[in-house]
Amino acid sequence: MSSHAALFLCLCLVTSQSRAEEREQEALNWMKTMETSMELIMLTDTPESPYRLVRGLEQRLLDVSLKDHSLSLQTDTIQALAFKLGCNFTGLSLNSESQVRDGQAWARPPHAMQFPKELTQNACKSRRPRELRLICIYFFTNRFFHFFRDDNKSFLLHNYVFGAQLNNESVNNLREPINISFWHNQSLEGYTMTCVFWKEGASKHYWGVWSPEGCRTEKPSNSQVICRCNHLSYFAVLMQLSTAPLPAELLEPLTYISFVGCTISIIASLLTILLYLYTRKKGDSLTCIHMNLQASVLLLNVAFLLSPTMAVPSVPGAACIGLAAILHYALLSCLTWTAIEGFNLYLLLVRVYNIYIRRYVLKLCAVGWGVPAFLVLLLLAVKKSVYGRHTIQLSGSLGNSTGSLNVSMCWVQSPVVHRALVLGYGGLTSLFNLVVLAWALRVLHTLKARSKAPGTRACRDTVTVLGLTMLLGTTWTLAFFSFSIFRLPQHFLFTIFNSLYGFFLFLWFCFQRCYSREEAEAGAEAEMEGFSSSKMTQ
Repeated sequence: MSSHAALFLCLCLVTSQSRAEEREQEALNWMKTMETSMELIMLTDTPESPYRLVRGLEQRLLDVSLKDHSLSLQTDTIQALAFKLGCNFTGLSLNSESQVRDGQAWARPPHAMQFPKELTQNACKSRRPRELRLICIYFFTNRFFHFFRDDNKSFLLHNYVFGAQLNNESVNNLREPINISFWHNQSLEGYTMTCVFWKEGASKHYWGVWSPEGCRTEKPSNSQVICRCNHLSYFAVLMQLSTAPLPAELLEPLTYISFVGCTISIIASLLTILLYLYTRKKGDSLTCIHMNLQASVLLLNVAFLLSPTMAVPSVPGAACIGLAAILHYALLSCLTWTAIEGFNLYLLLVRVYNIYIRRYVLKLCAVGWGVPAFLVLLLLAVKKSVYGRHTIQLSGSLGNSTGSLNVSMCWVQSPVVHRALVLGYGGLTSLFNLVVLAWALRVLHTLKARSKAPGTRACRDTVTVLGLTMLLGTTWTLAFFSFSIFRLPQHFLFTIFNSLYGFFLFLWFCFQRCYSREEAEAGAEAEMEGFSSSKMTQ
């Protein structure tokens, strides 16, 4: 090689190295610019500014030349990492505990990210790139990702936002999830943790919103949260101050009561339906309404007993989502049929002689089964992530950590849906039935006063009142007394009454049949006495 060629080669190497250092310094300067712009972002609150800054940093990290296989840049509030990847990628684990800054260990709470080997498969299938670039950006502030605080005292854990991007590729629907681990130096007991990602373009007022889609939240201990997400994006943990957790020592007795009560109710509901099918009379709309309510209670109890067993990690998430939707549907159906019972009772008491409605039972079935089905299917179509594994927070009597003892069930995950279509729906139906019950008791009292019935019917009247109370599902109102000194007795009363709800309906069905038979026999005896007296007068 000539001296001129060697000199030219050296100049190229020096120039490329100088250019690589310039791009690296440019990326670092951009990170410092982002820090100085944070106060301006909070003052102006314009979505274009943080979007431009974040996207600018991403592009500089993708363009920077890597001397080795990785690059690490860090300022006070931002850390950026870049890695060279190939199509033989076998996975990558990042741990903040192994990071150092200025020769000292990192003092911030630790975190970790794990990327599966599947990460590069789609990019390698579509084309054969010379180099794949994975960039990871850790923001130790949430000012670039606007967060609207609400009345539930929600905020981001540590205000940390961790993101990753592979070239300019869109990576989603991974079979093996990306795992992001967060640790806290204090107990997270009493908080509901939700893993969320930054969904760009989902807001009309900002450049994105936080969404839980595609992410699964796990809380292996009271100081750790694991987010398992099937796509690349910016991730964070939303903390929401939850209601007082269930005392751990109450879990076993409440679980036992629920299991025994639901099992008894399932047997009683099946027996009631079989008796009805064996002895039903054509056109008996009142009993038909009772049987539809009993069928909804049967479905509710079966789905409830299966829910904890389907919430274990070994069961696919889709199965848990499906069962959670069925459980929600069964609850809505049960509440709807109790409201239908109230409506039918109102017609019987107010419109005594004019209650004929064409295809009455068919229309009631369309409401009792159709309306809940429409609501649940609408939720699944809009956002199926509202259903899934719901963790029941437990607290120790001595304040010790019980994170590993928390139990899960397949249920509604969205707090908004839970407030609107569980508590709100149940509150409206219960309020309606309480009004109907008060009206029914008033009418019964008036009829008794007019007929001047003897006091021997006091027992029958008491059973009638209790039966109507259970028939209209007024025990569901106990759900609204979970506060202050009522919380402990509410747990047991709600569990006992509502787990045995199907059994109480069975008792009411038996009482109605016995009462109808007594009235029929009394009527027959009166008819025979009248016939005999008429014969004697002849």
